[in-house]
Amino acid sequence: MKFGIVSDIHCNAAALDEALRLMGDIDELLCLGDIVTQYRFSNDVIAILRDRKAITVLGNHDVDYLKYVAARDIERGKADPEMIDWLKNQSERIDLDPGGKQLIMVHATPWTHDYVYPNSPQMKRFAEIEADFVLGGHTHTPFSGRIGRPLVVNPGSTGDGSQITGEHVLTCAVLDTADDSVRMLHFRDPANG
Repeated sequence: MKFGIVSDIHCNAAALDEALRLMGDIDELLCLGDIVTQYRFSNDVIAILRDRKAITVLGNHDVDYLKYVAARDIERGKADPEMIDWLKNQSERIDLDPGGKQLIMVHATPWTHDYVYPNSPQMKRFAEIEADFVLGGHTHTPFSGRIGRPLVVNPGSTGDGSQITGEHVLTCAVLDTADDSVRMLHFRDPANG
């Protein structure tokens, strides 16, 4: 299966559209959370994910938004209640079984909500996980590599960017579970010209 993977969209619908265009034909869209920000909602981003039937986990921004801001935004007409309900119905972890392989989706890592960057000693903990693939975002830092059994994939940020080779870029990924290949896609934020 070919999975398109996005994460850390942070309300940037134009960037999500561009990521989907760049991915080309995929079998499923996976979203690793932080769809919105702690203080701002995007009906457009939620609609894209919902309409694409994206398999989605919640990130820390999504959880905080739902807990502290959602009700007020519904009252003020800033958030469509239907879109809020869709977001509320997402989990913080999803386990999939594509083609007999085990895939874990989380926002950060399966064991913590901390920021675990590619050079962190905590990366070694992925070797303890009984899965073929572990997908997580949170750091806005793209990474793919095998750590023990699992192929660990962080698609970076599809909406808020990160610093890669001195350029502020957005990222997403395509995972092919047939051959365990990962294609990282880098692009400029269409909202910034």
